[in-house]
Amino acid sequence: MSVKKGFCDLGFAKLDTDRKKRRGFAEAIYCPGKNKEHLEKIARKIIKLKEDLLLTKLDKATFSFLKDSIPVLKYNPLAKIGYYLARPEKHCKGRVLVISAGTSDIPIAEEAAQTLQVMGSRVDKLYDVGVAGVHRLMNNIGKLKKARVIIVVAGMEGALASLVSGLAKSPVIAVPTSCGYGSSFSGLAALLSMLNGCSPGVTVVNIDNGFGAGYFASLINNSRR
Repeated sequence: MSVKKGFCDLGFAKLDTDRKKRRGFAEAIYCPGKNKEHLEKIARKIIKLKEDLLLTKLDKATFSFLKDSIPVLKYNPLAKIGYYLARPEKHCKGRVLVISAGTSDIPIAEEAAQTLQVMGSRVDKLYDVGVAGVHRLMNNIGKLKKARVIIVVAGMEGALASLVSGLAKSPVIAVPTSCGYGSSFSGLAALLSMLNGCSPGVTVVNIDNGFGAGYFASLINNSRR
C-alpha cells in the first residue's frame, strides 16, 4: 500500500485523502458492483485516517459482512447507507427540509436525509405530501418557510418540486425517483418534468440520487450566510 500526495493507493483503488480539504467532506463510497473485501479495506482505511465514513447504496447483506469486522459501523436500512462519524456530531445553524411526494419515495428521501445528518446538517422531514392531495402540503407551509434549503423527492410526473419552489424562498433541490407506472420510464418522466419546471430556483439531480441531493444541500447549508 503506497501513499502519495492527496491519495492513498490501495492497489485496486486510489482513495482520495484530499477530498475533505477540497470539498468539506471525505470521499463517499458508492457500494454496488464493488467486491466486499475491497469495501472492507476502503472502510478500514478511511476510519484509520480518522475521517467520517459514508457508504451509499449499501445492501443489508454487505453491511452485515462489514459489521463483523468493523463493529463501529452504523446502518440505515431504509436509506441503504452505512456510516461512521469520526468526530462528535456537530450541526450547522440552518435547517434542511426533506420532502417526499409519496411513501414509495421515502427510501430516496431517507438517503438524502441520512447524508445530510452525517455531514452535519439539521434535518426536518415532511413525507407523503404529493400533489394528489395538495392540502397536506399547504397545511405545512410553516416548515417550508423555516428551511434554508429544501429537497423534494418525487416520482410519477414529478410535479411537486415546481409547486414547492413556487411557495418557498429557499433553493429547492429536486430528486426524481424511479417510482411510477410504465410510462414514467423508471423515473425519466419525473426527471424531464423537473428539468422543464417553470418555477425558478430549482436544481435537479439524477434519478434516485438522494445522496447527491443531500451532499449539495449540505454545501449550501454550510456556506456562510
